[in-house]
Amino acid sequence: MTTWDGVKQQERLSGTKKDEGVFTGVAKAAPALSYATKLQKRAAGVGFDWPDASGAYDKIVEESKELREAVSAGADPDTVSLELGDLLFSVVNLSRHLGVDAEGALRAASNKFRSRFEIVERLAAQRSIDLQSASLETLDQLWDIAKGQ
Repeated sequence: MTTWDGVKQQERLSGTKKDEGVFTGVAKAAPALSYATKLQKRAAGVGFDWPDASGAYDKIVEESKELREAVSAGADPDTVSLELGDLLFSVVNLSRHLGVDAEGALRAASNKFRSRFEIVERLAAQRSIDLQSASLETLDQLWDIAKGQ
């Protein structure tokens, strides 16, 4: 928690600013991962938190199951979106518990995916394989090679 956040939290907890809630000052327009992390930190600051990462892991399993059930049941897109949002929120919470910056972790994973897929593209070109018409099996084989590089 930054110093400024700490001061503002102390003000809220001490009652100095009775009209402010725990989430006062957290911009709703912030990037989603940052927004979720800030909300979770604020809630944790008043004791609403798992005692350790195991609760966060369990919540991910629960939310994943709920998402799968919604999709399997043919739920409407809004319901699926809400369930997916719950799962993502839970993953951000785990990252907070593990001390990992969710934005940085997702960016690193995205960059790793991009690099590997660019290798897949080069391998496909070297083998005269058209990505658009290649089978998933062929693409998976190229992916496995790319992972090894």
